[in-house]
Amino acid sequence: MPARKPLVLEPVALQLVGEGAAYRGRNRHRRAGRRLRRDVETAADLVVGGPEARGQLRVVERQVVFEEAPQLVDGPGREALPAPGEFVDAAGAARGVEGLGDLGGLSAHRRLIVLDLRGTGRSAVPEDSSSYRCDRLVGDIEALREHLGLARIDLLAHSAGANPATQYAARFPDRVRRLALITPGTRAVGVVITGESRRELARLRKDEPWFPEAFAALEAITEGTGCDWDAISPFFHGRWDAAARQHRAAARPDNREAVTLVAADGAFDPPATRAALTTWRSPALLPAGEFDLNSPPRSVAEFAELIPGATCVVQPGAGHCPWLDHAGRFVATVAAFLA
Repeated sequence: MPARKPLVLEPVALQLVGEGAAYRGRNRHRRAGRRLRRDVETAADLVVGGPEARGQLRVVERQVVFEEAPQLVDGPGREALPAPGEFVDAAGAARGVEGLGDLGGLSAHRRLIVLDLRGTGRSAVPEDSSSYRCDRLVGDIEALREHLGLARIDLLAHSAGANPATQYAARFPDRVRRLALITPGTRAVGVVITGESRRELARLRKDEPWFPEAFAALEAITEGTGCDWDAISPFFHGRWDAAARQHRAAARPDNREAVTLVAADGAFDPPATRAALTTWRSPALLPAGEFDLNSPPRSVAEFAELIPGATCVVQPGAGHCPWLDHAGRFVATVAAFLA
């Protein structure tokens, strides 16, 4: 029997920034922001997520236009940023940031500036499809930081959004105060997740009523004889209930080109990224879900070992989106880290 190839499950459309986009801050806005221009080295537009305040950041031919940067608060009379020059950038979902919601209530503790990624959510499709490539997105994060006038940021990313976030941290370590990678994708650092490791983790769910059908589909996918991805959806959630089904359906990518091209040749240089991370000196947190088939706890722990001083925390009973399975536990962990 031929050797089984590693199975890549991460939804790789989770990359940052898009063309022709809107800024949507979370919580109440205190005042409308400003319009400013600044030269940058990237060409893209950005969406920053949240349903209540909107504006636009446009990066076109080395000139940025940033419209309506609201001052956000997360409680009566209390500014959301505990210190100047800090924010939480939550890298979103394959259909934009909507799948993140408010990360289980994290927005009650910290200001969240959340990006729709290129060609997803409210971000338009870029004319240059090569700009979907993961490493090309690092400059977009830096452009946003500059326009917000922040010396250092708290950078939070989920799933495959952890790849450009990791590359950003490796390239600009002095501009990140804290790094939180939630159930992260591991391509940026070259941690390989094998089909056998996924099957081993999946067997922990053997008493679930949906297990026989889902595991058979997983076996077929890992052996290269099947492609029923919907059938293995329960493995991505701690509870496979109506809410999980709704979330899974809403998270399906609506731009297959972005999914494919984000990992195009040259997108990742794991040896270089690993080498850069050896000098990391800021706090880093990598939460994992006990049952997460996409980012197994063992692989997340291996990732954490590559970042000096990083902590891997496994949330019991959680899947790939731990704030859905136990919001209180997830928020307590992440909010304490970002405090």
